[in-house]
Amino acid sequence: MSFQQGISGLTAASRNLEVIGNNIANANTVGAKSSRAEFADVYANASLRQSSLTPGMGVAVAAVTQQFTQGSVRTTENPLDMAINGAGFFCVAPAAASADLSYTRAGEFQLDNAGYIVTSAGMRLQGYAVDPTTGAGAGVLGPIQLPADGIAPKVTTTAAFGLDLDSRTPAPAATMPAFSLANPASYSSTTSSAIYDQQGNEHVMSLYFRRTAVDNQWEVYSAVDGNPVPPVTPPATQLPSGQVTFTPAGTIDPATSGTLTAGVLTAGDMTVDVPFPTSTLPSPPSASTTSAPVAVSFTNSTQYGNAFGVNAVDQNGYASGQLTGFSVGGTGTVNAQYSNGKTLAAAQVALADFRNEQGLSPIGGNLWRATPDSGAPAISAPGTANLGTLQGGALEESNIDITQQLVDMITAQRSYQANAQTIKTQHQMLNTLVNLR
Repeated sequence: MSFQQGISGLTAASRNLEVIGNNIANANTVGAKSSRAEFADVYANASLRQSSLTPGMGVAVAAVTQQFTQGSVRTTENPLDMAINGAGFFCVAPAAASADLSYTRAGEFQLDNAGYIVTSAGMRLQGYAVDPTTGAGAGVLGPIQLPADGIAPKVTTTAAFGLDLDSRTPAPAATMPAFSLANPASYSSTTSSAIYDQQGNEHVMSLYFRRTAVDNQWEVYSAVDGNPVPPVTPPATQLPSGQVTFTPAGTIDPATSGTLTAGVLTAGDMTVDVPFPTSTLPSPPSASTTSAPVAVSFTNSTQYGNAFGVNAVDQNGYASGQLTGFSVGGTGTVNAQYSNGKTLAAAQVALADFRNEQGLSPIGGNLWRATPDSGAPAISAPGTANLGTLQGGALEESNIDITQQLVDMITAQRSYQANAQTIKTQHQMLNTLVNLR
C-alpha cells in the first residue's frame, strides 16, 4: 500500500462531491441537465511488471458527462415560454453575431423592445420566416422578430359552403312564382355568410337555392346586404348566379356546376360579382360601387334525403385587427393573434439536433456550444426528422432527482472517509517502521 491510492481516491471522491453539489444547486434551473462523474482505474506504466502482481495506482476521474434525459414539463403564464418534448435544442445567438450559435433547453423567452424573442441574457432565438400563404417555415435561419402592429383588412375573394340539400324537394310546379328575395315560396333553402370589402366593412352574402325541372339540379340566387346580385330593375326578375348539380350518389358534379351568365354555364366555382361601395361616406359618394368577384365553392356539399343543413361556411376576408397576443404551436409556429379573431403565422422556431449530445461543451447561462465531439448541428423545424415538438406556455424543468443526488452524496462522502482511512493506515504503518529498534 502507498499514499498514491488513497490520495487519488480522495481526489476522485472530492470531484464527485463537486458534481453532486452542482446538480443539487441546479435542481430548480429550467432546462438544466444532471451531470455524472465517471471513474477509471489507474495502473503504473511498467512493462516489466507482471500484471497479475500489479495492485494498481488508484483511481482517476475519466469524465464528467451530462445526462440529456427529458425533464418534466410545467405550464406557465407566459405564452412565449417553450418546452421541448423530445430531442433538440433551441438555437440562440447574440444580436451582434447571429451566426455565432449557442444551444439551450431553457425555453424562458420574452420580447425585447425591437420585437425579437430573446432569453433573459438578450440572446435572440433563431428560426425561419413563414410563407404567408401556407404558414410553413421558409428561407434561411435568422433571429425571430414578431410584428408589433395590427393587420390591414382583407377583401373576401373566396367563400366555401358545405351544405346538404334535401333530395326529397319536389321539382317546381307550374304555379311556382318566379324567384324573389321577398317571397320565401319562390325558393327552397337559404344560407348566408359574412364577407368583407376592401376597407374591412362587413357585409352579408346570402344564397338561395331553387330546385329546377332537371333531376338533381338547383339554381343558386345571390344577394348582398339584402340587394339582389346582379342588380335587378323592376319589373324584371332576378337571374340565377349559378347552378349546382349532383350525381345520383349525392355528390357534386363539377362538370355541370358553376356560374350562370345569361343562362350560359361556366363550370367551376360560382362567381358572385359583389358591388362593394367605394366609400363609407353618405350619398352621393357611397352610391359608387366597385365590383369584387367572390368565388363561391360547393365542393363539400351533398344532396341526401335529409332536411337542408349547413355543415361548414368559410371565407377568406377579414376586418382590420389589433395585435392581442402570441401563441406557439407544436411544430414551432409562432402565431400572432388579433382582435378580429384572426390568427396568422408570424415565424417558425428552429431546433438543432446532434449525433452526440454529450460532446456538447457547457458554457454557462444554460447554454452549450458545438464541438468536434458533438458533431455539426442538424437544424430543422420541430416535429421533423428526430426532433421533438414544442409546447407553448410551458417550461422543461431540470432532470435532476434530488433524492437520488442526496443518496449519491452520502455514498461519495463514505468513499471520501474510506480513502482518508487508507492514508491514516499507511501513516500508522510507517510509524511502526520508524519505531523499530
